[in-house]
Amino acid sequence: MRFLVDESTGTRVAQWLHGQGYEVFSVYDEARGISDDLVLQKAFSENWVLITNDKDFGEKIYRDKRSHRGIVLMRLSDERSSNKIAVLSKLLNSHLEQLPDRYIVITEHQIRFARL
Repeated sequence: MRFLVDESTGTRVAQWLHGQGYEVFSVYDEARGISDDLVLQKAFSENWVLITNDKDFGEKIYRDKRSHRGIVLMRLSDERSSNKIAVLSKLLNSHLEQLPDRYIVITEHQIRFARL
């Protein structure tokens, strides 16, 4: 699985995913400051599942009908990297094969597969 980790999600999450054996592109480390449109375009054209904390991507998918290869939106009350990693770990352990081409919203207590 390939993950594009948005700048808002942070470098520690990208490092953790890489340590778990996933292919990772970190916007923070490799393309800091690029626009959300370019992030979404890169994720789609290069077949990355986008992991983000930025709800603007939902607007781009639903309102603007932008194409994607999968988006995981983290809506967490605790934004510390350790919590992000714990929540992602649960998601990947239970739903890894369901991530491509889906829009998924995760919280500390819930995983929701949104309808497109």
